[in-house]
Amino acid sequence: MEKFQYDYPHPALTVDCVTFGFDGGEMKILLVKRGIDPFLEKWALPGGFVNIDEDLESCASRVLEKECGIKEVYQEQLYTFGKVGRDPRERVVSVSYMALVRTDDYALLVGNLELSVQWFPISEVKDLAFDHEEILKVALKRLRGKIRYQPVGFELLNEKFTMPELQTLYETILGKSLDRRNFYKKILATELLIKTNEKKSGGAHKAANYYQFDHNKYQELTESGINLEF
Repeated sequence: MEKFQYDYPHPALTVDCVTFGFDGGEMKILLVKRGIDPFLEKWALPGGFVNIDEDLESCASRVLEKECGIKEVYQEQLYTFGKVGRDPRERVVSVSYMALVRTDDYALLVGNLELSVQWFPISEVKDLAFDHEEILKVALKRLRGKIRYQPVGFELLNEKFTMPELQTLYETILGKSLDRRNFYKKILATELLIKTNEKKSGGAHKAANYYQFDHNKYQELTESGINLEF
């Protein structure tokens, strides 16, 4: 087969990984402190250049594992960022990926080009390298929209959880308080949850029932969609 040579310059291609985590109390974002220029010692989303023989999904998986020690995580493609000048080194286009994980499931490991890797409360994130604050804003908008038409929680909660814990998750994602009675009514109407016979001791408060997700129903609603307007 004849090999063609393109005459125009090629932009570099990278991926940036937006990894949201939930610790039971608040939503967090995974960041790395850069150990190289540009933006030396600035916090940034984990990211890297795509190898010439590598597809985008493989690169996103490699980045999380090599830079943070997180592997075997499902990531969905978020958006492509290509503003001229977004990277001072050269013309760079970035494809971003988004993942949801439980923070306790992973022991973070620092990669060779990073000074540190850490979970940050989303409310405390500021002054990130490159255009990563813009990427994070787009990811948050996607996540806040996603929980209204797809179930969210299987990737972020323990196998057994209480309704207050599920409500806390939704409130931290949406960034606002929700009416307890209305939330419970709408969630239970989806038939997503299976009530167990176990209760969580509430100390001075009434013990709360533990629930589990119905895996089959969860998958069904992920594919067909739901309508949750809070």
